Amino acid sequence: MSDNLDNRDRDLNGRIREKNSNTKVGTLRKTYGEDFAEGWRSDAHLGTVLDEASVDSLSEYLKQQRGR
Repeated sequence: MSDNLDNRDRDLNGRIREKNSNTKVGTLRKTYGEDFAEGWRSDAHLGTVLDEASVDSLSEYLKQQRGR
């Protein structure tokens, strides 16, 4: 069982793990909706999207996208 907390997952031992840069956009769309990373293919990696957006984390990317 894992709980979602501030865009992070908490695993069974209570540690919080962040999405890594190899996570695919298609996987993240299951959590954040089909409009996540519009214009990107579902097999693109999160790290590539973050680099292109000039941000360091998924949280920053989500904040940036909400501000548009």
